[in-house]
Amino acid sequence: MSIPTEPIGSIPRPRSLQAALVEYAQGRLSDEELSRLQEQATADTLSRLETLGCAVLVDGEQAKPSFATYPLSGLTTLDPDGAVIPFADGHTRQLPRLTAGPFRYQVRAETYLRDARRHTARPVKQAVIAPSALSLLYPSESIDGYSREVFLRDLADEAEGDIRGCLEAGAYRVQLDFTEGRLSLKLDPSGSVLDDFIALNNEVLGRFGEDEQARLGVHTCPGGDQDSTHSLDTDYADLLPKLFRLKVGNFYVQLASEPDPERVLSIISKQLRPGIRVFVGVTDPISTSVETAEEVRDRVLLAARYIPVDQLGTCDDCGFSPFADDSSTSRDLAFAKIEARVRGTSLASQALGL
Repeated sequence: MSIPTEPIGSIPRPRSLQAALVEYAQGRLSDEELSRLQEQATADTLSRLETLGCAVLVDGEQAKPSFATYPLSGLTTLDPDGAVIPFADGHTRQLPRLTAGPFRYQVRAETYLRDARRHTARPVKQAVIAPSALSLLYPSESIDGYSREVFLRDLADEAEGDIRGCLEAGAYRVQLDFTEGRLSLKLDPSGSVLDDFIALNNEVLGRFGEDEQARLGVHTCPGGDQDSTHSLDTDYADLLPKLFRLKVGNFYVQLASEPDPERVLSIISKQLRPGIRVFVGVTDPISTSVETAEEVRDRVLLAARYIPVDQLGTCDDCGFSPFADDSSTSRDLAFAKIEARVRGTSLASQALGL
């Protein structure tokens, strides 16, 4: 036995692809040419991860517009003035606003997975957006002829289809990105919004059997965009007990960038139940310094004091470029951090006699 390690999702796009996205947005590049460049970037990402010794691969989200909005590509019933997500450095991201129903995914994550699996024989993990994030598309005022209740039923059905499609397409793991969980406590300290998010996500997750839930996971972090976060100042103690109610077998918890990781590990230890695995973040994607393998090893050994090794895994704190236009982290820096995670986790396994 050794401690498993997995990536979270996004990896910075090559400069050529970033430039192509600008050209495409300005109408100077065809769909076919953009797709060709995205496929090249996906193949290169998978190849580099294999070279680094990663046992589980991701496509780096090279073809996604963002980790959150991929299901909306081509949806015409949207206005741009939706929910605003403020980051600590002052910049914001804004979701679109739904203007009419019925709500349907235009793109499902299984399409990215099937494309990736053409380029590798190794296990591939697929990230999907949690339905709780997409619930923010519905405006505060009601949409004529399309109530919030009906929207949430449609959303749950679509999210189930997104996850199930990935499982059927052979995903090694399907990971729900749930960055809005911690953010919700910043916007609503009462926890009411978080309770609604957990209930909606569990409505979807409860549709899967025990064996399927063992292949599902959820990722939590305080956001990571342009080297900034949206909710790092929100106490994990208010989130984690509710997070661990989610009906999945795997939890991916940002930890490397926490000011007091040992306190967080103590909280996690009280939430453990049989049959789950907790992947702790051991590299910080928004830091410009590369962790050494020894630093990663020591972080893993600290975690092993609180989490039994048969329930422990490692990951990066977050994706390295969740939005396609984020160029704050270089591609080479991201792969260097991933290499440190893989090597450091192996050193920790050796130190623990695994």
